[in-house]
Amino acid sequence: MNIESPRESIPVDSESLLRHFFNLPFIGMAIISPKNLCFLVVNDRLCEITGYSRDELTSKDVPEIAHSKDESIERAAMKAAFEKVVSGELESYTSESNFNCKDGAIVYLTINSRCVRDHDGAAQYILSTVQDITERKRSEEKIQQYISQLNSALMHTVGVATTLSEIRDPYTAGHERRVAEIAVAIGSELGLEPMRLEGLRVAGSLHDVGKIAVPTEILAKPGKLNDAEFALIKFHPSVGYDALKDVDFPWPVAQAALQHHERMDGHGYPQGLKGEEILFEARILAVADVVESMASHRPYRAALGIEKALAEIERGRGESYDPQAVDACLRLFRERGFNIPD
Repeated sequence: MNIESPRESIPVDSESLLRHFFNLPFIGMAIISPKNLCFLVVNDRLCEITGYSRDELTSKDVPEIAHSKDESIERAAMKAAFEKVVSGELESYTSESNFNCKDGAIVYLTINSRCVRDHDGAAQYILSTVQDITERKRSEEKIQQYISQLNSALMHTVGVATTLSEIRDPYTAGHERRVAEIAVAIGSELGLEPMRLEGLRVAGSLHDVGKIAVPTEILAKPGKLNDAEFALIKFHPSVGYDALKDVDFPWPVAQAALQHHERMDGHGYPQGLKGEEILFEARILAVADVVESMASHRPYRAALGIEKALAEIERGRGESYDPQAVDACLRLFRERGFNIPD
């Protein structure tokens, strides 16, 4: 036996239903002319958002109330996008744009527009929904401002740590800053993303912070170091790691400081790591550190010059130094015209 479930017929007044949805209190709605982008019909919420009356809005076109630093560009772009919706090139158009309110205030609106067509496919009108996202945008801007302030404070703190290190070792003043600049340039040449480059900058600026534990007379000694003195020097990456490991950086700064004297063949220090065991940032810092050190003056010798520095990393490519970092560094100096910062 085939028993069909009875269907209850619900009488619907399509006009009143449409009016109800069109005047929902939480979303702005507009019917727009596809010919000149003028407002044809607007609901109460859109009037509330913009401060204009219905009559005032229906005397304007949509791009007319757009706002930007260059309003002509904003309006032209908006008009072009609407034209693509009307022509069918775009199925719909969604944008986040600034708009001028009647009282001069600027609001951020999300507009989603779709073209309604007749049976022949001709555009009848554009139906747009509008949401006020001003508070969200302002909150995002405030968060970005806080992030910028925190980043600025972080870099100032890094600068203070570097300065304190240089006070104890004035003969290599600027070394960490220059290593950071070279490392960032190498990272950029290798295509690292901006966030990772910023981490390289911080790690380069702090890679020798552990030298604060090395006696000044050893750091500034004009002659060759004996074995005991060199053992103290070799301890500075571990001291730097201990000083940095509890700082909640968004980058592996402490590990980079610990490993920047490691070598690809395992003959580095303090852990004797090999190849891929060494953090990539540390491998970049190792190349930048050698180039800056050899090309600059030291208490125990005059500057050797950039060509000897490049020859050293070229000689140790793959054995002591990461091949990618070496190749990028050589391109920078020999092909791109890069110079060690002052």
